[in-house]
Amino acid sequence: MQLYIGNKNYSSWSMRPWVLMRHFAIPFDEVMVRFDDFEHAESTFKQRIAQIAPTGRVPVLVDDGLAVWDTLAIVEYLAERFGQHALWPRGVRERARARSLCAEMHAGFSTLRTVCPQNIEAALPQVGERLLREQPALRTDLQRLQAMWGEALRASGGPFLFGAFGIADAYFAPVAARFRTYGLAVDATTQGYVERVLESPGVAAWVRDALAECDFLQFEEPYRTSRER
Repeated sequence: MQLYIGNKNYSSWSMRPWVLMRHFAIPFDEVMVRFDDFEHAESTFKQRIAQIAPTGRVPVLVDDGLAVWDTLAIVEYLAERFGQHALWPRGVRERARARSLCAEMHAGFSTLRTVCPQNIEAALPQVGERLLREQPALRTDLQRLQAMWGEALRASGGPFLFGAFGIADAYFAPVAARFRTYGLAVDATTQGYVERVLESPGVAAWVRDALAECDFLQFEEPYRTSRER
């Protein structure tokens, strides 16, 4: 299998299936297509990905000629293809709740995703503090995340949302990275979960690679003018 992804420092959607496959030791070849321009169809990124999938977006999983795009479709495909791994919880009720949480992330939290774009390398606590003051919808997103994570952790007993690391945790890994980048203040339960996610093997491997990229893309950096070490 090949997994087409964008820059690890910036691509939150690419991060989700990558860390899941890495965590469960599902073999794949990584194909990184550098971000350059999302506005024009003739950009190198758009042209390269359009050869693989009609959306022109990453991630895309290719398995024996079959292209699967969109993160939810990819993780569902992996769950069916590698049923020996508990990518989703084994219990019917828990599996339904995990899918609900992933779907909510997939379709919601637009303010968090817009004003706090993924930037694993950066440390922007002053930006996070300002955004929390200026963006009521961001505070609402944080309150909802803390509530949903707290409920899932209490029900499962942890250490991850549904006990062992799975799709739901991979889905929220970019959110955990944002919490660290922007220094967003959260309760102790949420902070503990964030630390466990970032320390999990697949996520930690992605973070190491992101830090090693040293690739500054100005259009992905609304709060900085250069990559500062």
